[in-house]
Amino acid sequence: MHRVLFAFLLFSVASLFPNGAGAQNIAHGVRVVVIDAGHGGKFPGANYAGIREKDLTLKVALKLGTLIEEGMPGVKVVYTRKTDTELGETLLADLQKRADIANGAGGDLFLSIHVNAAQSAAARGVETLVMGESPKEQRYNEDALYANNREDLIDMSDEKTAAIVRAYIQNLQFTYGNFSMAMARCIQQQYVKSGRHDRGIKPQLLRVLYATDMPGVLTEIGFMSNPQEAAYMKSEKGQNEIARSLYNAVKNYSAYVRSTQTADEADGRQSAAERTSAAAEEPASAPKEAAARAQRGYTVQVLASPAKVATGSSRFKSYKGKVKQYVSEGKYRYKYCVGFFADRASAQKKLKAVRRTFPDAFVVECEGNRIVK
Repeated sequence: MHRVLFAFLLFSVASLFPNGAGAQNIAHGVRVVVIDAGHGGKFPGANYAGIREKDLTLKVALKLGTLIEEGMPGVKVVYTRKTDTELGETLLADLQKRADIANGAGGDLFLSIHVNAAQSAAARGVETLVMGESPKEQRYNEDALYANNREDLIDMSDEKTAAIVRAYIQNLQFTYGNFSMAMARCIQQQYVKSGRHDRGIKPQLLRVLYATDMPGVLTEIGFMSNPQEAAYMKSEKGQNEIARSLYNAVKNYSAYVRSTQTADEADGRQSAAERTSAAAEEPASAPKEAAARAQRGYTVQVLASPAKVATGSSRFKSYKGKVKQYVSEGKYRYKYCVGFFADRASAQKKLKAVRRTFPDAFVVECEGNRIVK
């Protein structure tokens, strides 16, 4: 496991933007969707009133996969399991195997389906988890995950492990963290449309998300400890509605990725004449400003892209023409940021304002025109 963890910090992630032209000439932003039915076999997960989590997750996973195969031609569906079976001798091995299947399939999106449980039967609703650490981590673990899935979480009590994980989380922001958040939003929006109680998007230190090198989320489709929700999830109607919500979320996410890819391609076609014109308009004070930019400091990143994006692009919304392009290592080498600050505290103040427009913005360290990791 540790070998895999270190690998994430040393190597760039697989491509997020494959060319999605499939059957019927329909272009999708994703080509391979990995559906993970949580638990299975000798790892049943939660068990309430004779209803087992592993059974519910599998039924929803299979329904979701069928919807994608029928409604998104050209998109390949990969299941971590299609029967009631465990994937490893231990729960940790089982979780790693799920990630191995996803990584081996070259997945563009990892979607893990689980069912929640709490000590109180009144707890209800749906939520989607992304890889991350919350200040309320321990309290949340003890409540929402109860006692069933403790091994699903990364143990942060060891300082070395904690340092590696936190470095990975920071690196995640430079790669596909924003895309995981986009998928999580798509899921929650669809849940709300279907009338479910929204518990929001939450960061969690989940092993299975940590070990997959693609955008990924874990969604909790309801509480088994709540009699009404348990009955709903057990019913054919409930399973169909949940699968439909997830399917619509995958479609919306795919369209989002495709639109991002298209925008990057369009910006990449900026003519040589336009670039020359832009250079000619550089103010006479540019050398002096360039010298100032060589200083080390902090800025607020709002976008990362594998291709250049015109700073006047509408993608920057109210910050159109106000962003600066930086470069870094890795596939998403072009970073677009707002402001330059001598200290992190000043950048954090700016971050609050920027997040009104870009909720996923964060502070990065820079030197000259490069992002410093």
